[in-house]
Amino acid sequence: MAINRGAITARATIAAAILAIAVGAYFFANTGNGPKSELGSATNANAQGAADRRATTGVGNPPTLNLSDSQLAAVKVEPVGEHEFPIEKESVGSIDFNEDMTLQVFTPYQGRIISLLAKVGDDVKKGQTLYTIDSPDLLAAESSLIAAAGVLELTTRNLARLKQLYTTRAVSQKDLEQAVSDQQTAEGALRAGRDAVRIFGKTDVEIDAIIAKRLADPTLVIPSPITGRITARNAAPGLFVQPGSAPAPYSVADIDTMWMLANVPETDSPALRIGQQVKVKVTAHPDRVYDGKIVIIASMVDPSTRRVLIRSEVKDPQHKLLSGMFATFVIRTGDPVRSAAVPLDGVVREGDGTMTVWVTADRRRFTKRTVKIGLQHEGYRQILEGLQPGELVATEGAIFLSNMLTIALSQ
Repeated sequence: MAINRGAITARATIAAAILAIAVGAYFFANTGNGPKSELGSATNANAQGAADRRATTGVGNPPTLNLSDSQLAAVKVEPVGEHEFPIEKESVGSIDFNEDMTLQVFTPYQGRIISLLAKVGDDVKKGQTLYTIDSPDLLAAESSLIAAAGVLELTTRNLARLKQLYTTRAVSQKDLEQAVSDQQTAEGALRAGRDAVRIFGKTDVEIDAIIAKRLADPTLVIPSPITGRITARNAAPGLFVQPGSAPAPYSVADIDTMWMLANVPETDSPALRIGQQVKVKVTAHPDRVYDGKIVIIASMVDPSTRRVLIRSEVKDPQHKLLSGMFATFVIRTGDPVRSAAVPLDGVVREGDGTMTVWVTADRRRFTKRTVKIGLQHEGYRQILEGLQPGELVATEGAIFLSNMLTIALSQ
């Protein structure tokens, strides 16, 4: 059969043209130069955007992002300002009673407890009765007082009678002088008896009543020596107590000031001194700051913890602090410094530990910049290097920008 070479050549030419059209259509569809779906459009746009971003992150070029209007809504831009940062040391401690103002209330004389008039946690005033005891010593002192009053009354009447008799020469001068001496001795004994009873806490009115009624009352009243709060009670009715015999029936603490005890690292101890002001916070009252000052710095370092004990007096006029509360405190160790600062949300910690911010000049194109940070205070981070006051930075949305960059570089 004869081969039609012209027909074969025509078919080959047609097939090649069809293949070229198909390849061109595929290339056209996948390079954005022809019609495509919305999903394809988004994918190609992201790829193109990623390519643009990668083009700005080459060697020697800082990472840069160009944001659309919708993306800008997630970013807040503000100029870098200056703020004061106090030079402070922070540590933790615990609240305790002021032991310099905590007293153990012993009975001044031995006896058995009759009644208890206060319990742990009660707030008491100075002079308020805490407990009473049946005191044989008080009974003996009152009995001596009554006897001395009786002797004085007798010697006074005798002296008056002898004075009348002496005017008629019925008695000798010697007898009169003896009567005067007896009366003066009785007056001294009565004064001593009153003082002896007064030591037990009896007032002059009560002493006069004892003399007038000729009635001794052995009940000894033990008052609170200070205004404060009952912190301990080791007493019960019928218990025999003696002066200075531990434990004391009651302990009272003045809670207008409390102690804060803390162990600070020895490396911080050179910056501390007695009289420095401290700001104290407790977890029970997180919104309140208590004022205090350092009163004692220990003279040695704990060899096991390498820490130094410090004691601060904290003012608590409303009596909100309780012994044993966990506390955090700040000590100002130097004058505040003023420097460039960025809100905390404007600083991003990178995976390698460096700190970065996003800087812009036109509020649309953002460049990542590495900075050196310092102190933190009231929501701001001190910038030591990398920024100058007045530069525009992203104060909110910095993490959003860092995430965008990471996604772009991963494509």
